[in-house]
Amino acid sequence: MPKSETRILFSRSGSIADFIERSLLGANRSIDAALYRLDLPRLSRALMEARRRTLRLRLVFDWGKYHQTPELRETLASHQLPFRLCGGRRDGASKMHHKFAVVDGRMALTGSYNWTKESELENYENLIILSEPRLVEAYSREFDSLWAMSKEV
Repeated sequence: MPKSETRILFSRSGSIADFIERSLLGANRSIDAALYRLDLPRLSRALMEARRRTLRLRLVFDWGKYHQTPELRETLASHQLPFRLCGGRRDGASKMHHKFAVVDGRMALTGSYNWTKESELENYENLIILSEPRLVEAYSREFDSLWAMSKEV
């Protein structure tokens, strides 16, 4: 993607997971992702592959959704993915509802798309791909703040 291009993908037009998977597998240095949900096996495998390649990988998930979702807990444990948990502005009484990733500090992926089977196969969703440095940096700062305030399990 050219340095300052913004792209938008809509699930109605095709697979958003294809793009996310390629982006994760193409990462060279780091992946930071703040995700409300994750249950799409191919994206879990792409994160596992990033971990295997010893990229810096940091994941933040919603505290409540983590505790409600045995599949997510099993995926994180079995793949030994580094993660922390965070609530919303009222901690456990609200949600960490973000759905974004920063890849290599050069691209941010954001939008309504949860990294789930429902988002990929059933829902109308969107993904915005940002490469403008100041916008990517804003997402990096947000992730760093979430990581600092979140809790290890």
